Amino acid sequence: MPSSLQTIRRQCATQLLALYQKAHAGHIGSSLSCLEILVDLCFGRMAANDVVILSKGHAAGALYTTLALSGRMPEAGLDTFYQDGTLLSAHPPCSGLIKAIPFGTGSLGHGLSLACGTAFAQRFTGERFHTYAILSDGDCNEGSTWEAALFAAHHRLENLTVIIDLNGLQGIGHTKDILNLEPVADKWRAFGFTVAVAEQGNDFSSLARAHQELAAAPGPRCLIARTIKGHGISYMQDRMEWHYLPMTAAQYDQARQETGLLP
Repeated sequence: MPSSLQTIRRQCATQLLALYQKAHAGHIGSSLSCLEILVDLCFGRMAANDVVILSKGHAAGALYTTLALSGRMPEAGLDTFYQDGTLLSAHPPCSGLIKAIPFGTGSLGHGLSLACGTAFAQRFTGERFHTYAILSDGDCNEGSTWEAALFAAHHRLENLTVIIDLNGLQGIGHTKDILNLEPVADKWRAFGFTVAVAEQGNDFSSLARAHQELAAAPGPRCLIARTIKGHGISYMQDRMEWHYLPMTAAQYDQARQETGLLP
């Protein structure tokens, strides 16, 4: 499975880069950081009715690409990304017109609360599905995230998995300098979550092992994926400026070449 996921990852990365280049837009590094997380979920791990909520909505390009290429939303609209009148805005839309995107996100700290509500609602609707919430370093700076974590643990939401795309960077610098989260795994355990850590969060085997560790957890789960911002593109990796910058034509050509060379 990891080798086939790598092939899918290359396809998604190629499409993602093309979207951002056409839009001449930023947040490329943030999208590449969580791309493996989304590919792992959308191409096999999630059931058809499972829900994924991307709290770090600035990585919308990765979300749109993986949802479309996995058949969870129409692929035809991808080329409208970031264009006037599009449904695929810079952050996931709040229109409700795309079933696979239940909420608009991107104002950090809201995604886990939305995911908790979605998971908790099943107790009243009788539906059965799993909810995945993808958070960032910056999400973990927000008090609303920890309020939602308390709620999830109190109500023992066993149908909720939090995945933290922990790349060590945020909008204005390194997390350890802005608001240090470590020991982050201990914090989530203290809030009542079963925790597993994927030390190589951009590696599918590492992600799979962490998900397996969480499979039998009796309450809410937290997978901490230690990732690299701009993963796979040499000049973007672990560089804060690629939270924002668009690519030049030459940088785009280099990124396409390096994406094709990924193992």
